[in-house]
Parts: sequence; structure tokens; C-alpha cells
Amino acid sequence: MPPSLLAVTTPMCAFSESRPAKASRCVMDISKRAEDRTPMKVTVDLSSLDIRTPAQEGVTENVSPRGARVLTHKPWKPNDRLNLRSLLGNFRSRARVVYCVPVDGERFAIGLQLFATAGNWRSPR
Repeated sequence: MPPSLLAVTTPMCAFSESRPAKASRCVMDISKRAEDRTPMKVTVDLSSLDIRTPAQEGVTENVSPRGARVLTHKPWKPNDRLNLRSLLGNFRSRARVVYCVPVDGERFAIGLQLFATAGNWRSPR
């Protein structure tokens, strides 16, 4: 997946002089991420806030303070809310699914926006 797909977008707008409060044209700049991603493989538990949905395991590909890309066997819908928990450390977070794309015949990559994070992805050695 191209790194720009999770980029924080900043609208750059051209304003009409006759209507300065309204943008006449906006272009989204998705060439940069707000934060660098750190490649890291950590097994995680993904639990939907809907208790009828069973929890499942996934593996992170990369992480940042406010996001993660996770490989999983179940597709998730954009805007699904879930709890994320590291199985190798004490990291916990609420998360929102930003995107879900197929990786191969049996796996999906989900981009997560993280909220209310606490702990470490891996236990200190």
C-alpha cells in the first residue's frame, strides 16, 4: 500500500474574491504523513465494540503514536470502532478503522487511527 494513503490531508484552497468565506476549489495534499511510521511486528488482539463480533488476532506492520497498519484475516469496515491490545506488551488503545484493503487471498490490511493510548507495544527486556 502506498504510504500516502494514510497521510493526514491538508486542504489547500483557492478562494473566490467575491465570496471569501467559501472555497471555490480545494486540492488535498496527501504527499506527507503527519508522523513517521516505525516498522514493527507485534501480535495484537482486535475487539469490536459490538460484543456480538468475536475478537481476533492480527499482526502490526508499522506503528506511530496515532496510527497502526495491522494484518488480519477478517475484513473490517471503515469507521468500525474497536479496542486494540498488544499481546507482547501492555499497550492498549481505542481505534477507528480508516481503511481495509485485501493483501492476498486470505488477509486484509487495516489502517487504524488510535485514541486514548497507554502502555508499550512490547514489554521491556
